[in-house]
Amino acid sequence: MSPEPRESLAQILGGRRGALDASIPPVGFVAGWLAAGQSIAWGAGAAIAVAVALGIYRITRGGKVRALVVSLAAVVAAALIALHTGRAQDFFLLQLMSNVASALLWAASIVVRWPLLGVVVGLVLGQKTRWRRDPVLLKAYSRASWVWVFGQYTLRVVVYGLLWWSGQVIALGVARTVLSWPLVALTVAVSGWVLYRALPPEHPGLRLAPETRPDDLPRT
Repeated sequence: MSPEPRESLAQILGGRRGALDASIPPVGFVAGWLAAGQSIAWGAGAAIAVAVALGIYRITRGGKVRALVVSLAAVVAAALIALHTGRAQDFFLLQLMSNVASALLWAASIVVRWPLLGVVVGLVLGQKTRWRRDPVLLKAYSRASWVWVFGQYTLRVVVYGLLWWSGQVIALGVARTVLSWPLVALTVAVSGWVLYRALPPEHPGLRLAPETRPDDLPRT
């Protein structure tokens, strides 16, 4: 009997809703800012209104109130920053800084041998930290996590940083959309490929059997 095909990382991590939802309020900000003659106040109001409407829609579709509160708080914080500085590009400053923090956090997690991709997948699969007892899987997660460091977060920092520095508000809105779900999907696909390439054919895969012991696992 041939082994069952391994499920993709995208199937394990789930859908694209969160990344899509996060990209819509910035578009609302840019649209309101342009429509009102580059008024930051109107742009901020449009972004918050879009975030509220989107959140209400998601709740009626079975979404969680906590998710609405978190996403709305992020939009309000970004709007307040732009209103305080008087620069429209500063609406995107919080997103820029969060990607800087994410890049550093993911890189640090690899260095200390707690790659965040493994942590996330382990939680999703209900394994907690059992995956760390498999040296092959630990190494694979570490390699795949570098894709997230450079292929997603560092790329965003470079693009957002250059556009923010030059005050390109419209381009920031476009980049915020393009570098949301499309980039996340590409990152998941590439990191999944790297992850599975690092696992030998005889390896049990990401869903380790409950009875699997470290001494039984293949080593490199």
